Amino acid sequence: MIDPTHKLPISRQTKLLGLARSTAYYQPKPVAESDLALMAAMDRLHLDYPFMGSRALRDILRRTGFPGVGRRHIATLMKKMGIEVSVIATLEPCRDRMIGAS
Repeated sequence: MIDPTHKLPISRQTKLLGLARSTAYYQPKPVAESDLALMAAMDRLHLDYPFMGSRALRDILRRTGFPGVGRRHIATLMKKMGIEVSVIATLEPCRDRMIGAS
């Protein structure tokens, strides 16, 4: 797409393509091995417990060998992996708990 060896400058090439010049120089960072292990553990847990959010996953992961993991890091990885909590909430309150229910 963008050829740094071409006689046309990179700035002109990106302008013709309608891209920001910074995209020509962007080098993606590889995912850390520790994050890969963490994401694999999160994936296994999510398959068993799809209702768990970042806080519950953090608590279980801390007990199972990831002592320094934080909730925000778990939430970031959940977004990156496309994991969403699947909870079916009931909108009607329980009649036994309602005050004045007869």
